[in-house]
Amino acid sequence: MKVLFAAAALSVLAAAPALACPNWEASPSFGQIDLSAGFMPDPYVRNITAGGRYDLAGCFGSNGWGGSVASKPDFDLYWSGNSSALTISVNSGSDTVLLINAPDGEWYYSDDPAAITFRSPQQGLYDIWIGSYGGHSGIPGQLVITER
Repeated sequence: MKVLFAAAALSVLAAAPALACPNWEASPSFGQIDLSAGFMPDPYVRNITAGGRYDLAGCFGSNGWGGSVASKPDFDLYWSGNSSALTISVNSGSDTVLLINAPDGEWYYSDDPAAITFRSPQQGLYDIWIGSYGGHSGIPGQLVITER
């Protein structure tokens, strides 16, 4: 019986870090939009607040990703159509980072500048997090999505 309890306790501890990391299955905090190739007006701009308490280094290991994000995505982009490029970026007076889970399940990160360009972007859901450094949250900024 003690062995079962110990095994159960270890499995709970092993699962805990995953709960403290970006959860692409959660509903976004600042909404969502469906955009298609050739959308107007371009760029699409959305006011957001950046930051969170989940350290990306603790979630993604030693890949050099810094900053912290919320557990839930900040915004969801549902993309359709064919385009040569799709750029997702952040405008803010503070030092922000950008984290995206693309339709194929791959994670993308950018810092200085917080911008990611997808060449021939895949159709589907892009979960977007806008993070900050030092575990700060409530940092004002703008999410910008463009084909330019």
